[in-house]
Amino acid sequence: MMVSIATLGPLGRLRAPGTWGSAAGLLWWALVVRLAHAKGWHHEFIFNSLVVLMAIVICGVAALMIGKKDPQEVILDEFAAMPLVFLFNPYVYSGKSSLLLILLGFLLFRLFDITKPFGIKALEKLPGGFGIVLDDVMAAIYANLVLHAIAWLWVIL
Repeated sequence: MMVSIATLGPLGRLRAPGTWGSAAGLLWWALVVRLAHAKGWHHEFIFNSLVVLMAIVICGVAALMIGKKDPQEVILDEFAAMPLVFLFNPYVYSGKSSLLLILLGFLLFRLFDITKPFGIKALEKLPGGFGIVLDDVMAAIYANLVLHAIAWLWVIL
């Protein structure tokens, strides 16, 4: 059961599983996390934090069951981190450029998740689920910061 959750069922076995996990996370954000945002930024933050904490536990257990430190098929980490790209960013919730910013946020997250710059790679060395999930969380934070800057520049220019 834990492995099935961590791999998001069959998605973890597809080609480019991290991208599929990110896409599922984007869909999750669009359908569910935005409801938490409607209640206020603090609801969204708490909701995302709980999802990340659950992902740390589930990914850690699944990795033990699979017998690998960070199995490629475990994609709950991308799923849980993806909504963090849009946290505290009002520009993705309305306006004519919101769809473009959402797509850009997705691409930025994948870029940072794949290239792992600025210390992201070091987070992979953390034990268990922490190492599996926190590198994706940091990739999402970097994508969030860049997306905020781009959205802000877009508005003022």
